[in-house]
Amino acid sequence: MTVAKRMSYNIEKRKARAGLLFVSPWILGLFIFFVYPLVSSIYYSFTTYSVINPGEFVGLENYQRLLRDDLFWISIRNTLQFTAMSVPINLVFAICIALLLNRKILFQGIYRTIFFIPTLVPVVATAAVWRWLMNTQFGLINNMIGYLGIDPVPWLASPQWTRPSMVIIAAWGVGTAIVVNLAGLQGISTEYYEAADVDGANTFQKIFHITLPLLTPVIFYNLVMGLINALQIFTLPFTLTFGDGSPVNSLTFLVMHIYNNAFGLMRMGYASAMAWILFVIILILTIIVFSTSKRWVHYS
Repeated sequence: MTVAKRMSYNIEKRKARAGLLFVSPWILGLFIFFVYPLVSSIYYSFTTYSVINPGEFVGLENYQRLLRDDLFWISIRNTLQFTAMSVPINLVFAICIALLLNRKILFQGIYRTIFFIPTLVPVVATAAVWRWLMNTQFGLINNMIGYLGIDPVPWLASPQWTRPSMVIIAAWGVGTAIVVNLAGLQGISTEYYEAADVDGANTFQKIFHITLPLLTPVIFYNLVMGLINALQIFTLPFTLTFGDGSPVNSLTFLVMHIYNNAFGLMRMGYASAMAWILFVIILILTIIVFSTSKRWVHYS
């Protein structure tokens, strides 16, 4: 090896060592706070571990208990129903608002800011505000619809209305999806619309034959992220119901049930088993979405 090559090799080696030194805090954090808990939870799901008690290995007993846990199945049903309602509504709502905000109008930046602000509000504050707005007797929403001759709606007091209420509250915070859609809309070349104008296409034809097909990669991203976030919803229903999922467990979602078992009843092993069931559900649904993407996602 020549002197020049040896010097170059030593320099690259020092750079690599320095790079590893700088990223080592992140690597340590990854292993300590992510990899270790992940691997540990797999083992704990087969034990009776409860934080204060190391527990003992019980095999598949935790998973067998889940099959007999009625509240577990209720939480899965609530979670899937909320996801089925919330994700499509939020996708459509975010696309419609993004299309409106993409038009050249006066005070465009102010309108965009207004729709994004709800995403900056802490979820606990959001829950407190909406609990007041949806109060059956004194809520502002029921007072407003009362002027229209409509009877008060038991938004958060009736099992039939709790999940639709959650969908409404969730739709209030789609500002991030709106911004992502706006970025996708601004990435579409104006040449497509100019060619459509020459062919005499109207606004709706442009939207359905140009905008939406070219926006499908962004819609696909929002769909996957919305699906994962909806299946893991926790803070909003937990704050609205103070953790008990009332009324009649209609707002008991799977992550809430996991939290209550892990930190309320100190059944970490049982909660770990539920967490892995949730992981499998998310994995299966995500794989299904990815498998269908080739049919409807178009990359220009």
